[in-house]
Amino acid sequence: MAVRTAEAEWKGNLSRGSGQMKLGSGAFEGSFSFPSRFEDGPGTNPEELIGAAHAGCFSMALSHMLSEAGHIPDVVHTKAKVHIDKVDEGFKITTIELQTEAKVPGINKRLSRKRQRLLRKDALFPKPWPVRISSWKPNS
Repeated sequence: MAVRTAEAEWKGNLSRGSGQMKLGSGAFEGSFSFPSRFEDGPGTNPEELIGAAHAGCFSMALSHMLSEAGHIPDVVHTKAKVHIDKVDEGFKITTIELQTEAKVPGINKRLSRKRQRLLRKDALFPKPWPVRISSWKPNS
């Protein structure tokens, strides 16, 4: 199995410092800070990257399950909402909410609900965070 890499560097203290994150592939590099992570400041944050990873995994897994059932999707689009909340003395990802829309020729809602239940149970999501599929709209 392939090993993927990423790296980050932080300079300064927590509230006034800043950092850089980059993917090993070179496909992304971005700055982050306390305001970009916990407020509405400019830049990215680790939670956006986690959300993108979950959305990508889910879209690929759903596409595979639908294809295995004979329904090759034209497109599967998933949006992730990563909820980070203050818990005790720190911050924690409390929920990752996935909203998926797909265009799948020949599918009906009954089949899509069955496939969604299977995917919830079997998808390969990292276990530290609770993932909730908040919406599923086939043929939207």
